[in-house]
Amino acid sequence: MHAITIPEPGGPEALVWDEVPDPVPGEGEVLVEVAASAVNRADILQRQGFYEPPPGASPYPGLECSGRIAALGTGVSGWNVGDEVCALLSGGGYAEKVAVPAGQLLPVPDGVGLTQAAALPEVTCTVWSNVFMIAHLRPGETLLVHGGSSGIGTMAIQLAKAVGARVAVTAGTKEKLERCAELGADILVNYREQDFVEEVRKATDGAGADVILDNMGAKYLERNVKALAVNGRLAIIGMQGGVKGELNIGALLAKRAAISATSLRARPPEEKAAIVAAVREHVWPLFTGGHLRPVVDRELPMPEAAAAHRVVEESGHVGKVLLIAPKST
Repeated sequence: MHAITIPEPGGPEALVWDEVPDPVPGEGEVLVEVAASAVNRADILQRQGFYEPPPGASPYPGLECSGRIAALGTGVSGWNVGDEVCALLSGGGYAEKVAVPAGQLLPVPDGVGLTQAAALPEVTCTVWSNVFMIAHLRPGETLLVHGGSSGIGTMAIQLAKAVGARVAVTAGTKEKLERCAELGADILVNYREQDFVEEVRKATDGAGADVILDNMGAKYLERNVKALAVNGRLAIIGMQGGVKGELNIGALLAKRAAISATSLRARPPEEKAAIVAAVREHVWPLFTGGHLRPVVDRELPMPEAAAAHRVVEESGHVGKVLLIAPKST
């Protein structure tokens, strides 16, 4: 088969479409013939040499994919060859085939095409595990999403609205904020021109956000705590704004607030399987009801992964950028 390899870390040109050995599904795994994968910022970090795959994972980038099951490993039940699926991966999505633990598989949701299903596993698992399983967003509460036009942001808006929450978002352009509003965002903050702490307080009569989903890390830490409501919960899922920040413990105590920080890739398979099962139970029915849809900015051929990485690094997109495998139909 062919896959995107990284012979040497570097810029987008470091991504090379090359012939590699076919993966073999082990016990409890299935082999998926990939239809599409999606570009995530973790892939960019891996390409740059800053984010090695976990031990035992595929060396190729790609944290999610969609496709059809081509073979079953020993001990797999509940799935059949030919099933259309999407999957949460530890790596290997930028390839024509990938071996996946069966617990990380999801059926393609009703109303979603096979290709576009590749946009769903990472964002749905990230949002559901952080905003709902950890931060326990409830109907009537306010969720602040930083990077509202990102893949994770566009899904967080839709999921929060589906459960009856109010949604505030930050984004850097009027056009991106308009797209967030189309998805249901109630409070729109241009972070280049406005102070999100002030805007969220103003929109909530001074209360603040009950839950904040943050991809920035250190740069926003102090302001995020200020923006939290009493009993608020800050869920940190990224470090785009740095890794070291100063935390005012007194401010956190005064608000009886909580901070969590998680990633998906390095979690053990049983934890990923539990998240995937929760997503299948709680999130997948919302696609059938029309409450959710994948947000895809563009699709590019998988051998052109370098061009897709440039799009994501320039941050001009809304939602996900997909890579279409050559064998996809």
